[in-house]
Amino acid sequence: LSQPNETAGPEDGPQMDDPTPSVTLKEKSTSRRNTRKRRKAPSPNCILDKKAVRKALDDRGIQVSPRHLEAFYQALHRQHYPDLPTFLENYERHERKDYDNMPSVGPLKNSVSSKKNRNKLQLPKVLLQFLADPDNGFVTLTSRVAQQQKSADDSTTKLAVQLHDGQLVESVIMRYNNHNSSRASLCVSSQCGCAMGCTFCATGTMGLSGNLTSGEILEQIVHADRILAEEWEERCKENENMNKKHDKTYKDVPKLDLIRNVVFMGMGEPLDNYSNVVDACHALVNRTQWNLAHGRVTVSTVGLVSQIRKLTQELPEINLALSLHAPSQGKREAIVPTANRYPIESLIQALDEHMMAYLHKRKKREAAKSGNTTDTNMTTLSEYTAAERMKESTRRRAMIEYVMLEGDTSSIESAHQLGKLCENRHLVVNLIPYNQTDVKDKLKCPSWDHMQKFREIVASYGAFCTIRRTMGADIDSACGQLITLKQKQEEEEQEREKHAALKVPVRDIEDAVPTPSAANTNSTKAKTTSIGSARDLTPPADSTNDVVSNGHKENAASNDALDRWILPLSVATSVSAACFLAASTLYLKQSRRR
Repeated sequence: LSQPNETAGPEDGPQMDDPTPSVTLKEKSTSRRNTRKRRKAPSPNCILDKKAVRKALDDRGIQVSPRHLEAFYQALHRQHYPDLPTFLENYERHERKDYDNMPSVGPLKNSVSSKKNRNKLQLPKVLLQFLADPDNGFVTLTSRVAQQQKSADDSTTKLAVQLHDGQLVESVIMRYNNHNSSRASLCVSSQCGCAMGCTFCATGTMGLSGNLTSGEILEQIVHADRILAEEWEERCKENENMNKKHDKTYKDVPKLDLIRNVVFMGMGEPLDNYSNVVDACHALVNRTQWNLAHGRVTVSTVGLVSQIRKLTQELPEINLALSLHAPSQGKREAIVPTANRYPIESLIQALDEHMMAYLHKRKKREAAKSGNTTDTNMTTLSEYTAAERMKESTRRRAMIEYVMLEGDTSSIESAHQLGKLCENRHLVVNLIPYNQTDVKDKLKCPSWDHMQKFREIVASYGAFCTIRRTMGADIDSACGQLITLKQKQEEEEQEREKHAALKVPVRDIEDAVPTPSAANTNSTKAKTTSIGSARDLTPPADSTNDVVSNGHKENAASNDALDRWILPLSVATSVSAACFLAASTLYLKQSRRR
């Protein structure tokens, strides 16, 4: 949906943007030119930020084992993230095994929350005391859903999430329903704004305001889960009303899963906020929390090569999507301003290494056991057969995202260039129809027939090529449309309110002539007033005739007074002119005599 980048510049005050190692000199020079704004960490902070919780416990000298901390997060997830006092109250009821008086924690299900809702492990007393302390500096959620919009076909909901400092980020719920079951995916944001400045992306025009913490990223999923739970309860009520109305038992409404797929394709470049994004990914695949399969988490990047390789080392199981958008270096630099830092060949190589990471590690272990670790043998480890690539491509997805714009990047020549880049790699190419945005350049999406032909050419080189289904375009939640239009609407609304506050209703002199006394009294005030709108200038209907008649009388009186002064003023003007001419003549005669 959008991608920014850049590394942070130094700034005073509390910071939550972790520096990323292995940064090239080119990246450092660019970061000095494009320093980002720092955001202060939430205060109070989100309890889902494990690093912040661990640091707070260490600062207080509270020793809690990782096993007990994981048990706490598991219990919090099973209760669907209530506020901390409510969590502690429910926890005590679990300890007493008072299940009859336990409130329902929600209709959503997954492999963790659908189990019997009892405490997995007794939490230490010091941790419970820390959680009960109102001054511990933590709350369950630091953000709120400021606005939500649903598309006309009910398949997409866009959430405007307001953070603790007033910043807005947007996430998008995408529903996939069929007759027997339903599932939902969530597109999350990782940064406030975007620093990449892609010419086709509305989010790129915003600039970058800072990074989200891991807790703020996970809060977007909590908000989405709650909305899905509310929708399920509403459908159950409708089903119950239908049963009563028709005296018939309808099929029960199937439970809607918790968010089953999470894609980091919202606002921000995820790998530019590497530490927080990786922490959020660990929570998503953690068996005690969301317990998502690794293949159901996708991180999209515009192509930070050093961070891609680092992610391959830490989380090789998750899916990786590369926002390529052009098949050659020159064409890519024209639409992605920062593409000059990363050659396309190195991007494709890093993407390929991510997909083949498991096989490479296995080959490396086998070579180490056999003692064959020569340089020549280590080089051959990176050479894979077509069968090996096909097998690995079914285990994890390495995807190329390619926005379809009218012009060079969607030409037939570009289709062949893109196909050759992916040849014999078994990569997934996802063509994204351009969604209309409020960017400076007037861009258009090619026709459907042209995109189909483009897809067929790319697929002929052995890549699995698809055209992405557009969802939520009517509410500006499709790829590349996030938040800029909403911010523009808010700015226009503020501008209208500002003008309305400054508007002063004033009657113009042509609408009604004031009396002489009133004119003398208000003459000073009249100098500082401005003309209002035509609606404010219009006198009441029942007094229009009186105003007009009074105006005619006063105009007639003023005309009589002027007639009396016309003759004396004319005579005085003539005498003055004659005296001036006489004086001038005398002066000239005296000058000649001298």
